[in-house]
Amino acid sequence: MVKFYNSLTRRKEEVPSHAGVVKMYSCGPTVYYYPHIGNFRAYLFMDNIRRVLKYNGYKLVGVMNITDVGHMTSDADEGEDKMMVASRREHKSPWEVAKFYTNIFMNDAKALNIDLPEHIVPATSVIPEMIKFVQGLIEKGYAYETSKGIYFDIAKYPEYGKLSGMDIKEKLAGARIDVDEEKHSPYDFVLWVKAPKEHIMQWQSPWGMGYPGWHIECSVIGDKYLGDSIDIHTGGVDHKPVHHENEIAQSNCFYGHQVVKMWMHLEFLQVNGGKMSKSLGNLYTLEDLKDRGYEPEVFRFFYFLAHYSKQQNFTFEALDMAKSTLKSIKNLVAEHKIGTTNVDTSEFEKEFLESINDDLNMPKAIACVLKMLKCDRSKDVYQTFLKFNQVLGIDLEEKMDIPQEIKDKAQARWQAKKDKNFALADSLRDEISKLGYDIKDAKDGYQVLKK
Repeated sequence: MVKFYNSLTRRKEEVPSHAGVVKMYSCGPTVYYYPHIGNFRAYLFMDNIRRVLKYNGYKLVGVMNITDVGHMTSDADEGEDKMMVASRREHKSPWEVAKFYTNIFMNDAKALNIDLPEHIVPATSVIPEMIKFVQGLIEKGYAYETSKGIYFDIAKYPEYGKLSGMDIKEKLAGARIDVDEEKHSPYDFVLWVKAPKEHIMQWQSPWGMGYPGWHIECSVIGDKYLGDSIDIHTGGVDHKPVHHENEIAQSNCFYGHQVVKMWMHLEFLQVNGGKMSKSLGNLYTLEDLKDRGYEPEVFRFFYFLAHYSKQQNFTFEALDMAKSTLKSIKNLVAEHKIGTTNVDTSEFEKEFLESINDDLNMPKAIACVLKMLKCDRSKDVYQTFLKFNQVLGIDLEEKMDIPQEIKDKAQARWQAKKDKNFALADSLRDEISKLGYDIKDAKDGYQVLKK
């Protein structure tokens, strides 16, 4: 049984599904700047969920949005649209900006071997659906119009704040006087913005030219591709108090029932024990890591070393440890591939399954893998690791061609061993080692590995 922690109910629960099919929505990137490793912890989290569910035999219908309009510089609907800020910064149209950073995001996701959702949907592709959704909320009495746009009236939804644990009545009682006197409450959030003439991104609507607020896109995209019953919704903990509260309110009010059954939230990635910040110069991208000698899969493996619900501290020392452990795993797997011992791996399989099914306990799952790889070299272990690797997603293919000189020396050494010329065999092994390669022997063959 797969059990994940549901942020809404604050307990571990069995994964909901529709007859073995899990419908899952994941909040995607705002494509206005380079994605950094803190962002990608969220998508590795998404990948982890998807792979574990597939490992357990579930089928998935996944959706992720691409925010290319409507996300203000403040999550609370204040400031400018981030796409407009990027447009001015780079002297490009918002659509050019979106295309550029979407491509970078997708390439980085591929480099991390992230299992992407079946549907990846830009917000700008569902503008008509957003307008219809907003109209529906107005007709049902949950939204109202001002001179600046259409707002959701949170007073009409008594359960507002349940996800984040916020007491909205208490918050409203102590609220400051909002500068926008047309809003019923300072915490009412925008569904549709009436755009000034100079705003580049705007569409015709029943309320004049305008553009959507940030929160509406997830409800609409989820509705279009998953319907009004979604099993799992993922995102970062920073989304809980605003974005996801707003999404719950507008979706549940539109349909008259709870739309998302299980909410799953990922904690922050810290850097050297502190917050990631552009001003501190510690917003590392995958390209930054590659420049320092770390392949993307090293960061992928690093993600497994902490539970998603805990803050993970990124340091280059920790990344070095992840790199070393990953290299050891690959070398051991290669040795088991040519092993000859029979090993019963059933207990390891049981332990691995229990670990991943207990709210994605990946640190425990990795410990199980390392314990199994210490067994006598066996093809049984190798085959079991390949099964586990459906979840881990480690690339076992050797990307580097072994030079012909090394291949020739290795073959000559193997022949010398068969001829019982051990002095020559040892001499050739030393030569191969000095050239940066190791030989791993088995009863019926050998393998050449880069040191």
